[in-house]
Amino acid sequence: MYAVIETGGKQYRVELGTELEVELLDVEPGQEINLDRVLLVVDGDKSAVGQPLVADATVSARVLRQDRGVKTISFKYRPKARRRVKKGHRQELTVLKITDVRLGAKSAAAEATEADAAAAAEREIVAKVAARQAAEDTALAAKLKARKAAPAESAGERVAPKAKASAKAKTPAAPAAATSKPAKAPAAARAPAKAAPVKAAKAAPKRPARAKKDE
Repeated sequence: MYAVIETGGKQYRVELGTELEVELLDVEPGQEINLDRVLLVVDGDKSAVGQPLVADATVSARVLRQDRGVKTISFKYRPKARRRVKKGHRQELTVLKITDVRLGAKSAAAEATEADAAAAAEREIVAKVAARQAAEDTALAAKLKARKAAPAESAGERVAPKAKASAKAKTPAAPAAATSKPAKAPAAARAPAKAAPVKAAKAAPKRPARAKKDE
Protein backbone atom coordinates (compact mmCIF):
# COMPACT_ATOMS: atom_id res chain seq x y z
CA MET A 1 0.00 0.00 0.00
CA TYR A 2 1.31 3.47 -0.91
CA ALA A 3 -0.05 7.01 -1.01
CA VAL A 4 0.60 10.39 -2.57
CA ILE A 5 0.62 13.26 -0.08
CA GLU A 6 0.97 17.04 -0.34
CA THR A 7 2.96 19.21 2.06
CA GLY A 8 4.82 22.47 1.62
CA GLY A 9 3.31 22.92 -1.84
CA LYS A 10 4.95 19.67 -3.11
CA GLN A 11 3.72 16.13 -3.67
CA TYR A 12 5.49 12.98 -2.44
CA ARG A 13 4.91 9.27 -3.05
CA VAL A 14 5.26 7.48 0.29
CA GLU A 15 4.80 4.02 1.78
CA LEU A 16 5.49 2.31 5.12
CA GLY A 17 9.10 3.00 6.20
CA THR A 18 9.80 5.78 3.67
CA GLU A 19 12.11 8.59 4.80
CA LEU A 20 11.67 11.96 3.08
CA GLU A 21 12.68 15.59 3.43
CA VAL A 22 9.84 18.11 3.38
CA GLU A 23 9.62 21.87 3.80
CA LEU A 24 10.18 23.10 7.34
CA LEU A 25 7.39 22.16 9.76
CA ASP A 26 6.83 23.52 13.23
CA VAL A 27 7.43 20.20 15.01
CA GLU A 28 9.99 18.66 17.38
CA PRO A 29 12.22 15.61 16.72
CA GLY A 30 10.54 12.40 17.93
CA GLN A 31 7.04 13.79 17.57
CA GLU A 32 4.28 11.86 15.78
CA ILE A 33 2.27 13.83 13.21
CA ASN A 34 -0.57 13.11 10.78
CA LEU A 35 -0.45 14.26 7.17
CA ASP A 36 -4.10 14.78 6.19
CA ARG A 37 -3.65 16.01 2.64
CA VAL A 38 -3.73 12.60 0.92
CA LEU A 39 -4.31 12.80 -2.83
CA LEU A 40 -4.10 9.09 -3.75
CA VAL A 41 -4.06 5.70 -2.03
CA VAL A 42 -3.24 2.44 -3.87
CA ASP A 43 -3.73 -0.98 -2.24
CA GLY A 44 -2.86 -3.79 -4.64
CA ASP A 45 -5.37 -3.64 -7.49
CA LYS A 46 -7.57 -1.11 -5.70
CA SER A 47 -7.00 2.63 -5.75
CA ALA A 48 -8.75 5.63 -4.24
CA VAL A 49 -8.31 8.97 -6.03
CA GLY A 50 -9.12 12.16 -4.15
CA GLN A 51 -11.15 15.07 -5.52
CA PRO A 52 -8.95 16.70 -4.39
CA LEU A 53 -8.44 14.65 -1.15
CA VAL A 54 -9.22 11.02 -0.32
CA ALA A 55 -11.84 10.63 2.39
CA ASP A 56 -10.92 8.52 5.43
CA ALA A 57 -7.23 8.42 4.38
CA THR A 58 -4.42 9.42 6.72
CA VAL A 59 -0.64 9.13 6.62
CA SER A 60 1.24 9.04 9.94
CA ALA A 61 4.89 10.02 10.26
CA ARG A 62 7.56 10.43 12.93
CA VAL A 63 9.87 13.46 12.95
CA LEU A 64 13.49 12.34 12.80
CA ARG A 65 15.32 15.70 12.78
CA GLN A 66 15.45 19.24 11.48
CA ASP A 67 18.00 19.64 8.69
CA ARG A 68 19.23 22.02 6.00
CA GLY A 69 19.33 21.27 2.30
CA VAL A 70 22.14 21.56 -0.23
CA LYS A 71 23.47 25.05 -0.79
CA THR A 72 22.25 26.71 -4.00
CA ILE A 73 23.85 29.71 -5.69
CA SER A 74 21.88 32.64 -7.14
CA PHE A 75 23.82 34.97 -9.49
CA LYS A 76 22.45 38.05 -11.23
CA TYR A 77 24.32 39.91 -13.97
CA ARG A 78 23.53 42.96 -16.04
CA PRO A 79 25.86 43.74 -18.91
CA LYS A 80 27.29 47.21 -19.38
CA ALA A 81 25.97 48.27 -15.99
CA ARG A 82 28.65 46.83 -13.74
CA ARG A 83 26.01 44.95 -11.74
CA ARG A 84 26.78 41.56 -10.31
CA VAL A 85 24.85 39.93 -7.44
CA LYS A 86 25.74 36.48 -6.02
CA LYS A 87 23.73 34.86 -3.21
CA GLY A 88 23.76 31.46 -1.50
CA HIS A 89 20.79 29.67 0.06
CA ARG A 90 20.23 26.51 2.12
CA GLN A 91 16.61 25.48 2.58
CA GLU A 92 15.41 24.53 6.07
CA LEU A 93 13.99 20.97 5.96
CA THR A 94 12.23 18.50 8.22
CA VAL A 95 13.11 14.80 7.88
CA LEU A 96 10.13 12.45 8.35
CA LYS A 97 9.71 8.68 8.46
CA ILE A 98 6.34 7.23 7.45
CA THR A 99 4.97 4.94 10.16
CA ASP A 100 1.50 4.11 8.80
CA VAL A 101 -0.81 4.53 5.80
CA ARG A 102 -4.49 4.10 6.63
CA LEU A 103 -7.53 3.94 4.40
CA GLY A 104 -10.75 3.47 6.34
CA ALA A 105 -10.30 0.45 8.65
CA LYS A 106 -7.28 -0.85 6.74
CA SER A 107 -3.78 -0.14 8.08
CA ALA A 108 -0.45 -0.83 6.39
CA ALA A 109 1.34 -1.01 9.76
CA ALA A 110 -1.07 -3.66 11.08
CA GLU A 111 -0.62 -5.75 7.93
CA ALA A 112 3.18 -5.47 8.24
CA THR A 113 3.02 -6.56 11.88
CA GLU A 114 0.91 -9.60 11.00
CA ALA A 115 3.28 -10.49 8.16
CA ASP A 116 6.29 -10.22 10.48
CA ALA A 117 4.58 -12.43 13.08
CA ALA A 118 3.75 -15.04 10.43
CA ALA A 119 7.33 -14.96 9.13
CA ALA A 120 8.71 -15.34 12.67
CA ALA A 121 6.39 -18.33 13.31
CA GLU A 122 7.48 -19.91 10.05
CA ARG A 123 11.15 -19.40 10.90
CA GLU A 124 10.57 -20.99 14.30
CA ILE A 125 8.90 -24.01 12.71
CA VAL A 126 11.75 -24.36 10.22
CA ALA A 127 14.29 -24.13 13.06
CA LYS A 128 12.50 -26.86 15.04
CA VAL A 129 12.32 -29.13 11.98
CA ALA A 130 16.01 -28.55 11.30
CA ALA A 131 16.92 -29.32 14.93
CA ARG A 132 14.86 -32.53 14.90
CA GLN A 133 16.42 -33.61 11.61
CA ALA A 134 19.90 -32.92 12.98
CA ALA A 135 19.15 -35.04 16.08
CA GLU A 136 17.88 -37.89 13.91
CA ASP A 137 20.97 -37.69 11.70
CA THR A 138 23.23 -37.80 14.75
CA ALA A 139 21.42 -40.83 16.16
CA LEU A 140 21.60 -42.61 12.80
CA ALA A 141 25.33 -41.89 12.51
CA ALA A 142 25.94 -43.30 16.00
CA LYS A 143 23.89 -46.41 15.15
CA LEU A 144 25.84 -47.03 11.94
CA LYS A 145 29.12 -46.55 13.79
CA ALA A 146 28.07 -49.13 16.40
CA ARG A 147 27.12 -51.59 13.65
CA LYS A 148 30.52 -51.20 12.02
CA ALA A 149 32.33 -51.62 15.33
CA ALA A 150 30.51 -54.90 16.21
CA PRO A 151 31.91 -57.00 13.26
CA ALA A 152 35.40 -55.67 13.98
CA GLU A 153 35.20 -56.86 17.60
CA SER A 154 33.90 -60.30 16.60
CA ALA A 155 36.68 -60.66 14.03
CA GLY A 156 39.23 -59.79 16.71
CA GLU A 157 37.77 -62.45 19.02
CA ARG A 158 38.04 -65.08 16.25
CA VAL A 159 41.63 -64.16 15.45
CA ALA A 160 42.76 -64.31 19.12
CA PRO A 161 42.18 -68.11 19.65
CA LYS A 162 43.99 -68.88 16.39
CA ALA A 163 46.95 -66.85 17.53
CA LYS A 164 47.02 -68.70 20.86
CA ALA A 165 46.87 -72.11 19.10
CA SER A 166 49.70 -71.18 16.77
CA ALA A 167 51.76 -70.00 19.76
CA LYS A 168 51.18 -73.34 21.51
CA ALA A 169 52.14 -75.26 18.37
CA LYS A 170 55.35 -73.28 18.03
CA THR A 171 56.39 -73.70 21.69
CA PRO A 172 57.41 -77.48 21.66
CA ALA A 173 59.37 -77.01 18.43
CA ALA A 174 62.56 -76.20 20.40
CA PRO A 175 62.84 -79.62 22.23
CA ALA A 176 62.12 -81.42 18.96
CA ALA A 177 65.07 -79.69 17.42
CA ALA A 178 67.20 -80.78 20.41
CA THR A 179 66.24 -84.51 19.95
CA SER A 180 67.08 -84.52 16.29
CA LYS A 181 69.97 -86.62 14.91
CA PRO A 182 73.43 -85.51 16.00
CA ALA A 183 75.50 -83.73 13.47
CA LYS A 184 78.11 -85.73 11.59
CA ALA A 185 81.65 -85.52 12.85
CA PRO A 186 84.17 -83.63 10.80
CA ALA A 187 86.00 -85.43 8.00
CA ALA A 188 89.32 -85.18 9.84
CA ALA A 189 87.87 -87.12 12.79
CA ARG A 190 86.44 -89.86 10.54
CA ALA A 191 89.62 -90.41 8.53
CA PRO A 192 91.60 -92.37 11.17
CA ALA A 193 88.76 -94.83 11.64
CA LYS A 194 88.88 -95.75 7.97
CA ALA A 195 92.69 -95.87 7.82
CA ALA A 196 93.11 -98.27 10.77
CA PRO A 197 91.57 -101.33 9.07
CA VAL A 198 93.69 -100.74 6.00
CA LYS A 199 96.91 -100.82 8.04
CA ALA A 200 95.79 -103.93 9.85
CA ALA A 201 95.19 -105.67 6.57
CA LYS A 202 98.64 -104.81 5.39
CA ALA A 203 100.26 -105.97 8.60
CA ALA A 204 98.61 -109.42 8.51
CA PRO A 205 101.05 -112.29 7.49
CA LYS A 206 100.72 -113.69 4.09
CA ARG A 207 99.44 -117.21 3.79
CA PRO A 208 102.09 -119.78 2.67
CA ALA A 209 101.77 -120.83 -0.90
CA ARG A 210 100.48 -124.32 -1.46
CA ALA A 211 103.16 -126.91 -2.13
CA LYS A 212 103.14 -128.34 -5.56
CA LYS A 213 102.16 -131.96 -5.78
CA ASP A 214 104.98 -134.36 -6.45
CA GLU A 215 105.05 -135.59 -9.89
